[in-house]
This record gives sequence, structure tokens and C-alpha cells, in this order.
Amino acid sequence: MYSGWQSERQGFMGSMSLTGCVLVGAAALAILIPIYAQDISGELIGVPLAVLLVALATVRIYGMTADEWASLAIRHQINVAGSRDVFFSGVFAPRRRTDDQQPMDLPGVLARLRILSAPTGGQEELAVVYDPLENTYSAVLEIRYPGLALEDTDQINRRVAAWGAFLRAQCVEGGPIVRIAVHERSQADDGTALQSWTAAHTHPDAPRAAVAVVQELAARGGTVANTRATFLTLTLSASRARLAIKGAGGGRLGACAVLVREITAMHSALAAADLTVVRRLAPRELAQVIRTGYDPAAVSEMALRNGAAEQRGWDGVEPGVDPELAGPAAAQTAWGTYQHDGAISVTYQVRSWPASSVYATCLQSLLRPRPTARRSLTLAYEPLGPRRARAELSKERTKRDVARRLRAKTGRIESMDERAEMARSLEQDMARASGHGIVRFTGLITVTVTDPEELETACAELQQDGAAAGLELRRMWGAQDAGFAAAALPLGQGLPARRAVI
Repeated sequence: MYSGWQSERQGFMGSMSLTGCVLVGAAALAILIPIYAQDISGELIGVPLAVLLVALATVRIYGMTADEWASLAIRHQINVAGSRDVFFSGVFAPRRRTDDQQPMDLPGVLARLRILSAPTGGQEELAVVYDPLENTYSAVLEIRYPGLALEDTDQINRRVAAWGAFLRAQCVEGGPIVRIAVHERSQADDGTALQSWTAAHTHPDAPRAAVAVVQELAARGGTVANTRATFLTLTLSASRARLAIKGAGGGRLGACAVLVREITAMHSALAAADLTVVRRLAPRELAQVIRTGYDPAAVSEMALRNGAAEQRGWDGVEPGVDPELAGPAAAQTAWGTYQHDGAISVTYQVRSWPASSVYATCLQSLLRPRPTARRSLTLAYEPLGPRRARAELSKERTKRDVARRLRAKTGRIESMDERAEMARSLEQDMARASGHGIVRFTGLITVTVTDPEELETACAELQQDGAAAGLELRRMWGAQDAGFAAAALPLGQGLPARRAVI
């Protein structure tokens, strides 16, 4: 069972942003200045203006205030005016002197990323995504799990507890792992991969009748199959692990070595939750995941080429994709959609989780197979150390207690939602004091179609499935490109730094 989560309340003062505080201050001045000037006629202008400013700062539309919507729209229009909403890949991207290799050609917030190659022992290589802005290093693991649908309650509880223990192990003071992201991609399978694998593994001396039956089954199986791929992304902070990196040789190589060491130490904890690490993605494998994320039509092409390359070589090309070619050929960001290559996507954020306790299978409906749409789900976790967890929970309790006292002084009745939030805050603080871990987390979902006429139908189906799971999904208006990067690609994006509050 899962329960007890609560939403973060961010703002410059209480739940009000800095812009909202400025608007409220301007509203107060609009009323007070005519009074001090003894200009009664000025109040005819000041009072309506003050009401408008207060409404902009306090009235919420789909969870955001009017001034936040206005600032978001202004930023979007500035990007459109400057043509920053359109991306075209550059075959002859300029090589920078500070880079050891040609930079990847990725749009938007991903343009700064670099894919490094880290040795893991033997001839294997691990793809490490380096973010120079945040000074982080991320590695991606493809994992497989047996599922919970046909398991008994004890087995389900054991796996859920083991996954919780894995997250708890990362909630240490000054831990090097700052973000954990689980990414699952679900899409209809056209059967190309199955047919390619069948052709590559068919013995030349096999009976013709048996070969014909197997080929027919492989051709029919793709029309009803659904392909799922699950990835686990671990992000290491170079600033937190600076001593370990220095001991490993320093620089990028030292950071990659520390990340490989951390991943190796996690295998036993993942195995306890019955999570099997299929492979650690190499640079070309990670680039293929990114490429197929932008272009769904490339899935069958990649499956056919990889199958042929493994069997006999395909024009001398290795399986996977060159990291320099991982990005889309073209992309364009609109107010509510994101168009990339031959597909169009819409990203939603989970703004509210179920109010009641739910089972571990509550998110299953979000990945329901759809014949014309692909869905990508990302859960991003940020483990908090004991000291920061204590400060954050104490801050939450203080804000809620002050709000309750203000309501009591003004004679307002306390709602049951406010009482439940206060009870959850107390439960979380008690759990933290008992040794449990606290994490920040968010959920992002992207639906992708290749036919624009099917987009709204696919979005309606996703919202319906989200409502069935007890989730409140909100479309990421004005930030679809950043939402796609966090939800549809396993690159460890998705959790912004929390703003300071008073």
C-alpha cells in the first residue's frame, strides 16, 4: 500500500510568489496613495486597479495564479519571436575547443548534455550523461521485473518493501546519488523485431514446415503485441562526491569511476526487489533509446538493423546509433504540443496523487497498450539526507500550524483537507524520526502519436486512465519541450531545485 504523500508548497511568502507579493503591494499603494493625498476621485481609479492586481496575484486557474500564467505566456512568446521554439539538427555542428568529442545535437534543455564512455571492466563500456551546468553524471540501466499481477499479497509486499529499502539506502547525509529516475516506455509492436530475431535464429537445416509455422506466428504476433522497456537512471553529483572523485583520479574519468562503483554496489539491493539488470547501456545503446524516443518510426528500423548486424553485420555498422546522431532532425515547441520528426507529443505532470491508500499496481492503467499511441512514464526521486529532511518537514509543519492559527483567529472553519494534510505532515515527521527516508518525487507522462488527428483522442484516453488511477494530470502548457525531455527520455531530468521559502 502507498499513502502519505503531500504536495510541496513553494512561494516567496507563504504560497505567494515574488511577483504576487509585488502585485499585492502595488494594490495597497493604489488604495493608500489617494487617501494620503486626500484625493477621493483618485479612489475611483485606485480601487478597481487594486482589485485587478489582487485578482492577478490570488485567483488560481488550473492550479496557477493569473500572474504566473501571464509570465509563462510572455516567455513563450519571446521564444517564438526569437525562433527559439524551432530546432533543426546541424550536420556540421561546430566543434568546441573545450570538448573532447563532437557535441551531441539535441534540442532545448538537452543541448548542454554530453555522452561520455566509462569502462566497466573487460570490453564493456558504460554511457555516462554529463551535465556541465548541474555538474552531474548519470548512468542508465535497462531493468526487467516479473510484475505483480499474478503474485500473492506477501510477495507484493516484499517487493515493495525491498524497493523502499533501496530508496532509503540513498537517503544518507551527503550521499553522492542526488536523483533516481524510473522510466517506462509502452508502445504497440509491429512485429519487426520479432520477425528479425526469428530470421536471425532460424537454422538453415530446419524443416520447411516448421519454419513456415514459426514465421507465420511471428508475423501475426506483432499485430497484438505491446513492447515495454524499463530504465533506471542514477545521477551522481560531482560536488557531493568530490573527495571520492579525487581519490579515483579526479576529473571526468574519476567521476565516471565513482559512478560505476556506486552502481555495482546497488546490484544486490535491486536483486532483493526482484529487479534484474538486463544491461548497462553503452553510448550507442543509449543514443538509440534517445533516437527512438524522438522518432517512433525508427523503432522497426533499429530492430531490423540490429538483428542483421548481430547476425552477419549490416554494411559494417555496429548496433545502435552514433551519439552524435541521437537527436531529432527537427522539432518545434507549441503552447500545448511538441512536434518532433514524424511524431507529435503531449506531456502531463501528476499534480495530485491519490488521497487514499492505493495498491502498488495503481499506475498500471497509465501504461495500458494502445494501438495508435505510445506512452512514456517517468518517476523522478530526489533522496533527502536526514538533516535536510528534518528541516523540510519542520518547515511544512510550521507553515501549516501558522495557517491553522490564522484561520482560528479570523473565525474560519478548518476544512477536513487541511486536517488531513496536517496529520500526514505529523506522520511523515514521526516516520523520519523513526529512521525512515524522505524523498521528493514527481511523475511525468508523455503520449506520442504519429497521426495529428489522433492526438486529442489519445490525450483523452490518458486523462481517463489517470482519473481511474486516482491521479490529477495537468498538461504542461508552455513547457512541452522540457516536459518531453523529462518524461519521454531516460536522462534523469525532471526535478527542479526547490526555491527558498519564508
